[in-house]
Amino acid sequence: MSGAHEQIRKRRPPKTFLISTDIKVRDQLEGTISLQRGFICQEQDLDRKGDSPWVKVLDNDFMGKIERRVLIDVPTDLTGLLEAVRDPEARLKLLSKNQNTQLASLPSDSPLWVQIGQQDELAEAELKYIGPLTRGSSAVYFGVQLKGSAVGRGKSNGTYKGQRLFTCPEACALFVPASHIRPRQWSSSSEGHQRPREREHRSSNGHHSSNGPQNHVRGPRVCFPLDDKVCAGEVVFCGPLPGRASSGMYVGAILDTPDGSWDGTYKGEKLCHIPSVLYGALVSVNKVSLGKKSSRTVLKVALPPVTKSVPVSPPASAPKIALMPPIKPALKSPPLPLPKPAQKPGLPPPPPLPPPKPQGLIAGQQQHTNGTHGPASPLTAPGNGDDAAENGEAGSGSNLEVGSMVEVNDPPLFGVIRWIGWINGISEPVAGIELEQELSAGTDGSYLGERHFRCPANKGLFVKLRNCRRDSRFPAPEMPVNQVERCNSIAFAEWGSERVEEHTPPVEGDEARELYQGWKKGIQGHLNSCYLDATLFSLFSCCSSADCVLFWPTDPKTDQSSSQAQDLLRCDIVNPLRRYGYVCASKTMALRRLLEAANSDMGFTNQEKDPEEFLNKLFQLLRVEPLLKIRSMSQQPQECHLYQLFPPALTPSPSSPEALSPVNSPIPLSSASSMRVASVQTLLESSFLHSGLKFVEAPSCLLLLMPRFGKDFKMFDAILPTLSLDITDLLDDTLRQCTICQAVAEWECLQCYDDVDITPGHLKQYCKTCNVQVHSHRKRASHSPVKIGVPGEQWTGPLHCTRQRMSLFAVTCIETSHYVSFVKNGPLDTDWLFFDSMADREGGENGFNIPQVKACPEVGRYLSLSEEELSRVDPSSLREAARRLLCDSYMCLYHSPELSLYK
Repeated sequence: MSGAHEQIRKRRPPKTFLISTDIKVRDQLEGTISLQRGFICQEQDLDRKGDSPWVKVLDNDFMGKIERRVLIDVPTDLTGLLEAVRDPEARLKLLSKNQNTQLASLPSDSPLWVQIGQQDELAEAELKYIGPLTRGSSAVYFGVQLKGSAVGRGKSNGTYKGQRLFTCPEACALFVPASHIRPRQWSSSSEGHQRPREREHRSSNGHHSSNGPQNHVRGPRVCFPLDDKVCAGEVVFCGPLPGRASSGMYVGAILDTPDGSWDGTYKGEKLCHIPSVLYGALVSVNKVSLGKKSSRTVLKVALPPVTKSVPVSPPASAPKIALMPPIKPALKSPPLPLPKPAQKPGLPPPPPLPPPKPQGLIAGQQQHTNGTHGPASPLTAPGNGDDAAENGEAGSGSNLEVGSMVEVNDPPLFGVIRWIGWINGISEPVAGIELEQELSAGTDGSYLGERHFRCPANKGLFVKLRNCRRDSRFPAPEMPVNQVERCNSIAFAEWGSERVEEHTPPVEGDEARELYQGWKKGIQGHLNSCYLDATLFSLFSCCSSADCVLFWPTDPKTDQSSSQAQDLLRCDIVNPLRRYGYVCASKTMALRRLLEAANSDMGFTNQEKDPEEFLNKLFQLLRVEPLLKIRSMSQQPQECHLYQLFPPALTPSPSSPEALSPVNSPIPLSSASSMRVASVQTLLESSFLHSGLKFVEAPSCLLLLMPRFGKDFKMFDAILPTLSLDITDLLDDTLRQCTICQAVAEWECLQCYDDVDITPGHLKQYCKTCNVQVHSHRKRASHSPVKIGVPGEQWTGPLHCTRQRMSLFAVTCIETSHYVSFVKNGPLDTDWLFFDSMADREGGENGFNIPQVKACPEVGRYLSLSEEELSRVDPSSLREAARRLLCDSYMCLYHSPELSLYK
């Protein structure tokens, strides 16, 4: 029996403790070792009793006895959470919180605030994963997908060291400890019972409920400049403004003082509840700083310039705004920067400080979209001109950041930057430095009672960042890699692709799937190139209808840039893609350089664009004939390369009420069992009909942009890409059948389009007899039919003619500002490929994107549905590929293979 008890006791998991205070212990080999409060340690000898258990400190691997009185027991369910937290102080804080035990049980897709960046900015995110990052580890991390304007500031697409933990778009995933997250609360109780996925889905489709849209939050305390003062308040709204997603994020706050003038609405749409207009304010997030509840004072004190003169004690009446807290004794040699004495009487007061720079939220963040992105630029000192660079000081190009080895003062003091940020009352960035040697005026990483980092006592120093210089004892680090040039470097050699001179037609079916499917297939993405990668793969991978642009006549002598771009597109991109199934990023970067040079637009090589802008600029550079010729009834024919579809302004029809719901009165998904669906056929017909447009001639290639306004606002829950697009009745000067009797049509009626008695939602044209009969009814007496031309001689009797149809061959989609492609690679319903130029990544900032093509036959069965059938599909049942194709379509590409031969 004693043996059984012994076995049970040995199976008991070892206890975990946190050290409650800074202590020093003696080690036989190392001597005296300092153990910091918050260090985590684990019981080693389960048999040992007494007041000093034998433990192992996980932070520094020290093993020995520690007095029980300085140890805090850690509950078993919190052990993994605390192991992942690196900051000892944060562990203690996490242990003391009441809600810490609930973090590990948060459901998937829970809305969160997550700390990112060097200044602990708060960003919107959703929870996707809880658990260890590597096999055998017990440390619990939280995998989150960044949302809103934080998209693109992540580190991966849900993978960690090659292991897939969850799936999300590139550069949107972060793995953080429990200390870096907090649940995001909702201001409306009516929203509280909804699943986060439902809230996000409704918001992404542009539907805001006055009871609590997604961006309604009870966020942190903030302060910001308003008129001639700095006001403080509590965040009740944070997000893009309706219809203005591209203009950035805004913050709505309830102020502490009656200095506001906002009622919580924007252009008639309720964003949040403001109890009184005098207490509401709406400002750009770039003007907002995190603030405390007591921060209601107006910042009116200017900081005197720092000098390198001998120490001077400031008068007692001088404001305490020096970068070194005035609580230490007089400075010893070497001298440190000190403020000048207070201004003499009679001098004009200093000008008010500019508003303090943001310390949290998403302030100062760079906007990154279109796929993978480099990390946010480190906070650097404002440029000091050539003098700064000459003296080795921190100039705009010095890239000093947390971890940089620096020196200050003369003779120099050496140390490492541990923190960079903004301090109230200081108008420029401040660096917190851990010095190599103790200084009597140093701190432990605190400034005026507020901790910014942790270091041994008397080794912390706070100075203006511009007064820091690189440590002159070490060589300057290498300059940052130029990512535009990187794809032409030797390091890119193994990712290169060959040039193919001879024309290579596309393959289809099993042959195409075998050629393209897999990793390192398609077009490699690099530096925000997904808009170009997805468009080129859609146009040329499995279809030859756009090949006319590859052979359009050009003269190298008179138009060298056009000839060079065409040769590059044909021999370095399209032909290699069709022969080897892969094209490297250096080839597309060469094309981007030509586009940049031709348009004097520096953004083509490194910034996000959209497929519409890219195609227009590319076709202009190649000087090809426009793909489309469209005529309105009152104007001359217009030429263009793409056509933007517009939503139908229709009244609901009994046959499909959801599909044709007017966009100004949407049916919320939470209260309706069906999606709002429109087909491309319906959108094209209604766009042409209500604008009075006709095709002058049948196009061989038709590129249609979906009705979508910004990345966050979609007109429909789903758009059904019509597989066979009928354009017969949209052609000008062609024979058309009467809707009633199939004779030659001579009249067309716009008002009959919505008529529920005559095939509602379809174009209506009539022969002479039927036109009279239809409009003799009192319901249609007010209609105004229009005479249409009939080519050729007089026709009598029924008209038997072939309908002019175009086939869908690709769909380009956008989700969280990243473009991908779906391409039809054969005649079967299941012949569909999915392409992502940035599906994975090898290496960090200077690594490589890995493109991927995979078969997705499952989308075929959804494309064969009607609008009404698709509207009844449960959105949650859609698999990832089908959801992206139907709900995130940006451009649908159609072609007529027969007409392409003439091109």
